[in-house]
Amino acid sequence: MTEYAAVTAQDSIVEIFPNVYLLRGSIRIASMMQMNRNMLIVKQGQDLILINAVRLNDQGLKQLEQLGSVKHVIRLGDFHGLDDQFYLDQYQPEFWSQAGHATYPNLIPQHVIDENTVSPIKESQFFIYASAKYPEAALLLQDHQLLITTDSVQYWDDWKYMSFLSKIILYLMRFRLGLFIGGPWLKKVSTQKNSLKVDFEQLLKLDFIHLIAAHGNVLKNTAKTELNKVVSSTFK
Repeated sequence: MTEYAAVTAQDSIVEIFPNVYLLRGSIRIASMMQMNRNMLIVKQGQDLILINAVRLNDQGLKQLEQLGSVKHVIRLGDFHGLDDQFYLDQYQPEFWSQAGHATYPNLIPQHVIDENTVSPIKESQFFIYASAKYPEAALLLQDHQLLITTDSVQYWDDWKYMSFLSKIILYLMRFRLGLFIGGPWLKKVSTQKNSLKVDFEQLLKLDFIHLIAAHGNVLKNTAKTELNKVVSSTFK
């Protein structure tokens, strides 16, 4: 029997755009360390597509099943995937991810995400961080101008589900409220200084104004404007 990660503290599922839903949850990193973690749910007819999966509690699963049927699970980042197997076993959806993951490498995709992959979501497209040492992608929902990321670009407007120890450590690691490129992620995936500059310049060519990552909260209307500033200051 597969042993899944335990359910952790989480909110109810809320609709943030028409047929786009957000679950703000959490993850235990270590003893006394917890931080927030998000899952996005896109509804297409009666089909549901889960992005950056987070295991739901019983109440959340009932809410999910009332929305529709889980047909696809999309993994966008190498360091996320903890709860994918739970959904693969529970609902037998089609699984999408890049090849060559170092974290949770036993999760084998039925659909490999690359620059030519057609997304299962209508009016959407994948973006690949081609220079990253570890697989990382983003997903643009074109009809909403919403960019979905994992660790690369994040927006925090609170410290929800952060334990006291996590707050201290993250603050020392220069995590602050606002929009930012994940510092530890950038350091780990970069081959050399500024090696991902071209990737972010390409990302900024996409047509988005909103953003939601695997951590933090939704940034509406100003995401591209603010990311332009962050990219300039990060890769100056």
